[in-house]
Amino acid sequence: MAPVSADTSTRPDSLDDGALSPGEPSPPDQPAPPGPDDHAAHPDDANVAKILIGLVGIVGILWGLGNLFLALAYHPEWFADSKILIGAVALVAGVGGAYFLFFFLNMFVEGLPGGLSRGLMPYVFILPSFSLIALMLLYPTIQTINYSFANSDSTKYVGLKNYRYIFGNSEFRQALINNVLWLLIVPAVTVFVGLIVAVLADKLSTSGEKVSKSFVFLPMAISFVGASAIWSLVYAFDPASEDATGLLNAVWRAFGGGPQSWLQNYDFRLNSFLLMVILVWLQVGFAMILLSSAIKGVPEETVEAARIDGASEFQIFTKVVVPQIRGTIITVFVTTLILVLKVFDIVYVLTDGRDKTQVIANLFFTELFRNSQGGRASAIVVVLLLAVTPVLIYQVRNFRREELSR
Repeated sequence: MAPVSADTSTRPDSLDDGALSPGEPSPPDQPAPPGPDDHAAHPDDANVAKILIGLVGIVGILWGLGNLFLALAYHPEWFADSKILIGAVALVAGVGGAYFLFFFLNMFVEGLPGGLSRGLMPYVFILPSFSLIALMLLYPTIQTINYSFANSDSTKYVGLKNYRYIFGNSEFRQALINNVLWLLIVPAVTVFVGLIVAVLADKLSTSGEKVSKSFVFLPMAISFVGASAIWSLVYAFDPASEDATGLLNAVWRAFGGGPQSWLQNYDFRLNSFLLMVILVWLQVGFAMILLSSAIKGVPEETVEAARIDGASEFQIFTKVVVPQIRGTIITVFVTTLILVLKVFDIVYVLTDGRDKTQVIANLFFTELFRNSQGGRASAIVVVLLLAVTPVLIYQVRNFRREELSR
């Protein structure tokens, strides 16, 4: 056999042109040549230019908006004393200012080092909303609590004097009793009537359901003051020598009764109950819409199964439908409860707290604007706040339970 030739010309191309032979050591790694995207090699580095531009822009926007709105408030003559012009400037400045504020906020955060930028980005975009909430809600709450321990013009602390006064005041105790009555009656009646209307409307034809629900929901479009003015005509008093213009008195006199001054009749709290009717009338539409939607969401299979088992319609409603819409019922009840705790307009317009109809919110208005007693008014508001807080906590917890059960 002929020996194998050692001619190097027959070596593979992979060993030519500087290729390594099996026993040859490898050279050290060579750095890659710079390319056009070399600036992206360090994305976590801070961009000082963006940080400075964003920071200057944020400060400039806030300073400009602040001074502009102060000028709108204190120097309307600069805007020709035109409410239309002032409103237009405020609208354009508010929307435009919000846009540029978020623009510079985004630029500032993007300029920060990568890890910090990604961590701060979500919080920065909700920061203006939280700041507005703190400015409009949290700060006034803290200041109100602070002023409740001060004198009438909030220049000197007086300790618990305001609280001792209001709890020793018969009018305040009367307002507490009335608020309790409103709490016990209005939410329960609103939910009950709204549930009945929702069930009955659901039995009508499609067009009949739409028309009936529209009429029931219509009072929701009326303000509390407007509703009070309407019902003042219902409760209006006329002497026996004159024709009855009030609807309730006209009906009462048609059945042989004498003219009644309904809103001055505090026997058995009749006038307070008549005021409650107005709020129920306003809120039944709200309750009906939510409860009707919940009833329509009850699975038909559960209703049919109950019918097959021989349950009556009343049993189906109370033992099948109601348990499945319990969350909505609680939501409507608590929402109305919070509204009742703050009831003011109806009492203020129709009786102004006279004849044992006083409520906490109207008493606060009286102390602050008529008696100029800021400390007492703040103490009354704090009491109202403490009364509302447990209801709010319960509502939040109930909402979370409803979300988890879905």
